[in-house]
Amino acid sequence: NFLIRFFTKFSHYILYAYIIKIEHKNTKCIIFISYIMSNLRAVNRINKELKEIMDNPPGNCSANIANENVFIWTGTILGPINTPYENGIFFVDIRFPSEYPLKPPKITFRTKIYHPNIDGDGNICLDILRNQWSPILTISKVLLSVCSMLEDPNPDDPLDPNIATQYKNDINAFRTTARQYTINYAN
Repeated sequence: NFLIRFFTKFSHYILYAYIIKIEHKNTKCIIFISYIMSNLRAVNRINKELKEIMDNPPGNCSANIANENVFIWTGTILGPINTPYENGIFFVDIRFPSEYPLKPPKITFRTKIYHPNIDGDGNICLDILRNQWSPILTISKVLLSVCSMLEDPNPDDPLDPNIATQYKNDINAFRTTARQYTINYAN
């Protein structure tokens, strides 16, 4: 945490000059330095996205740094209207890997939710967070995709097969249960 805070406060040009001196003294530092540079790129990108989401938040979503660690955020998703999640406030944890944006963030629901693409631990089954990830995606776009998933579940790619089966076979029972979860856990 100290290193991340230190490097985010100083220009990467100063950091680069400092790193050159270290490399000559100890070759083990090269690995550490490449890790730091990767983190620095991630920190720069994350800070840019933080400014974007604060200046122009996506509809029904918000996010901010959870603590002093820029790699850990908390997000809020408002339940979309005309869904069982309407009027619910859902909290999500967002963790950015040090390789971000080359690797996707990890998003989990902290608020309990009844959905075929979200399991009991809050893990999300969303293609852009797995095999369809692209570095051009931003956290704003990801949160909008999560909102869209709440409006339009994909029971053919579920994390909870029982909920997916209910969604396919008895949509009214699914909506009733999902609505009850929203009332119980997201208000």
